[in-house]
Amino acid sequence: MRGRDSIRRCATLLPLLLFCACGSGCYYMQAAAGQWQVMRKSEPIDEVLNEAGTTDELAKQLRVVQAARRFSIEELGLPDNKSYRNYADIERDYVVWNVFAAPEFSLEPKRWCFPVAGCVSYRGYFSREAAVRKSEQLARRGYDVSVGGASAYSTLGKLNDPVLSSMLSWDDTQLVGVLFHELAHQVLYVKGDSAFNESFATAVEEFGLERWLAADGRSSDMDAYRQRRQLRRRLMLLVAGARSDLRQTYAAEMADDEKRRLKSARLDRLSGDAGAMLAEAGRNPSGWLAGELNNAKLVSMTLYEGHLPSFRALLVQCEQDIRCFYAKALELSRLDKAERDRSLAALAQR
Repeated sequence: MRGRDSIRRCATLLPLLLFCACGSGCYYMQAAAGQWQVMRKSEPIDEVLNEAGTTDELAKQLRVVQAARRFSIEELGLPDNKSYRNYADIERDYVVWNVFAAPEFSLEPKRWCFPVAGCVSYRGYFSREAAVRKSEQLARRGYDVSVGGASAYSTLGKLNDPVLSSMLSWDDTQLVGVLFHELAHQVLYVKGDSAFNESFATAVEEFGLERWLAADGRSSDMDAYRQRRQLRRRLMLLVAGARSDLRQTYAAEMADDEKRRLKSARLDRLSGDAGAMLAEAGRNPSGWLAGELNNAKLVSMTLYEGHLPSFRALLVQCEQDIRCFYAKALELSRLDKAERDRSLAALAQR
């Protein structure tokens, strides 16, 4: 029996997506087919652990997932459902490829709207070739574009999301962090506000990992994790400075050619500063700086952390009580977007 319950649920969703495809071209069709393929490969983790062909390394990682899943329910108040109880070997490095786009002289991302997720700042494809074709189409229309592979994603609890083989290339800390992150989306998700959703989930990820590592007595892993987070914060400060300068350039009254020159120079400076910071920390800069730096790349970099300082402040306000944090985040989610953004900005200033 290979994930029979998950396949049935996917089969129920499939006709709905195919119906949508009639009015939305091939996008929903590839989404339905890609999701079907993932769920078809899904099987219960307990069964995988009992299979003769399961390697010791895979078994070890799946037991970490099971322990983290129990921790997510008991200590973090994350949903006790069938998500991440199954495993799917998708036989590739990434499960989806996300396309980001922004105008040549703007840091406001192009947005796409969907029935379940609402309006988001990216468009996901189960095929890299399809994502590249879409990015090339947008580039011909004058957009800055960026394509990035994702090793995990969430259906917001609509399906029984499995642990994917693409997630197992990470170390335990990264794997457990992503698990907490994706489950957090099932706790709270605001249609049309990607920055809120991703920053909220990243805050839950940080909070959960600190406690997971402490409970497991892994002080050395805790130190390494905190060093990675500190490096990330420093990099994001560099990005924030570049975004501020670019906004001023884009708003200025000057010829487009001059804007292009200043934009290129500022992005080159960001690339150099970030590369030097990563090299000093003993990290390979090629991963973080892969591909051309442009407005779309900056959008993808800041999506997960735009409101993160605000949510960290909210946790402090709640004295690190995660259920208080969920309740206050829910209150924020019920505000209209303008008021929500003002409240988040005020939290960040504290």
